[in-house]
Amino acid sequence: MSLYCGITRRRKSFWCCRLLSTYVTKTRYLSELKEDDDACKKAQQTGAFYLFHNLAPLLQKSEHQYLAPQHSLLASLQKPEMETELKGSFIGLRKALFQLNVKDASLLSTAQALLRWHDAHQFCSRSGQPTKKNVAGSKRVCPSNKIIYYPQMTPVVITLVSDGTQCLLARQSSFPEGMYSALAGFCDIGESLEEAVRREVAEEVGLEVERLQYSASQHWPFPNGALMIACHATVKPGQTEIQVNLRELEAAAWFSHDEVATALRKDNPSYQQQNGAFPFWLPPKLAIAHQLIKEWVEKPTCSILPP
Repeated sequence: MSLYCGITRRRKSFWCCRLLSTYVTKTRYLSELKEDDDACKKAQQTGAFYLFHNLAPLLQKSEHQYLAPQHSLLASLQKPEMETELKGSFIGLRKALFQLNVKDASLLSTAQALLRWHDAHQFCSRSGQPTKKNVAGSKRVCPSNKIIYYPQMTPVVITLVSDGTQCLLARQSSFPEGMYSALAGFCDIGESLEEAVRREVAEEVGLEVERLQYSASQHWPFPNGALMIACHATVKPGQTEIQVNLRELEAAAWFSHDEVATALRKDNPSYQQQNGAFPFWLPPKLAIAHQLIKEWVEKPTCSILPP
């Protein structure tokens, strides 16, 4: 079984104080690596690499977290020999993501999304001919018609709905037992952010959004690389009866400020209660849903701007 190596642009020279004296310098250096094949080849000679096999990064287990080692040289070994030699294992990113430090989680997510995009875009949609990637992997080009393809992310809205005193959380059947999160859904073609939020809330829980406010965004590597756009939303007064769309959700409910605040203070439980149920818990800190929920707990009556 051959090894599939994903290369991040986290070069030793990249972190040099001389090169990174300012954000502008760093950004221009990255842009040069993306577009200049010769510059990228030169950087690879002293670069640091993350290793991937079938989109799974090579990680090392350390107590309660995973470490993502970087390697200066790429060895042409088979997967078992590579794991033995580097004292690690190729582990699915979904399993390990929340046990990585923030910097490694971000870089590995980006690298995996880029590798997945290349794997799925090896042919030109116009000519059907094989496309060719540049050295940095920042684009693919069709040799026959010169069409350039760039990696893309899918926009997804994730929304924490509130009625002023409670917030609405939901779960899908694919969630770990007991975990509830904010509502989320893909944006449709032609929709604005505001329209996507309103539609998703109406579709999934049968509520009409009155006001909304943008919070933050986050790249999310699953399922195929998404841009999570996080918002707070309030529903119209007196219109809080939930009508769950069971094709989209397994369950949805209103939770009080105290219930949510208590859940935020707990670690992710992996145990079952005596009555057979699982305790209520929330997404881990790395997820933008956690940030949305934490913002609401800290300021549940914050001013929500009209759309």
